[in-house]
Amino acid sequence: MQAPTPIAAALDLVGPRLKRLRSQRGVTLAGLSESTGISKSTLSRLENGQRRPSLELLLPLAQAYQVPLDDLVGAPEVGDPRIRLKPRRVNGRTVLPLTRQPGGLQAWKIVIPASKNRPEPRTHEGYEWLYVLSGRMRLVLGDHDLVLGAGEVVEFDTRVPHWFGSTGEQPAEILSLFGRQGERMHVRAKPRQMSTGEE
Repeated sequence: MQAPTPIAAALDLVGPRLKRLRSQRGVTLAGLSESTGISKSTLSRLENGQRRPSLELLLPLAQAYQVPLDDLVGAPEVGDPRIRLKPRRVNGRTVLPLTRQPGGLQAWKIVIPASKNRPEPRTHEGYEWLYVLSGRMRLVLGDHDLVLGAGEVVEFDTRVPHWFGSTGEQPAEILSLFGRQGERMHVRAKPRQMSTGEE
């Protein structure tokens, strides 16, 4: 029996990848059908490997999930020099590490499902910078309760009681930069003027 080509092998993995992605996002087949215009039966057969993925099916799915097409298809890894970091589940969220070396600033892409919307503030050493890639993120920081949309950014000292999650309406995708020893980004919001009168 002839071994499958790298392209055929990659296409065989599209269905399970789509099913896992939909489960992680907490989206129903009906909801996905409504947002993409693809019938529920076609989506189901696509996820179960009974329907071969095509560009006309994958493009609206990539748009609905707000991910690159490559994330759905998965490039064949033979001869691919890129390092593929593995996402993991942390407290119901999908976390993809973007840095490999320990220490210093650490970067993650975080996907927060709509169900993670109950504030559980905590404190720890460090400094965090959050950028909203898509959706809307709720941030409880000390006495503040904020909602940030796509393209908005916030930074804070993690010794202040804080929690961030979904607003409960839809999943949110976040880029997080975190420094355990309080390292800060070079680009930051203008600090408040000191009350001492010093410039």
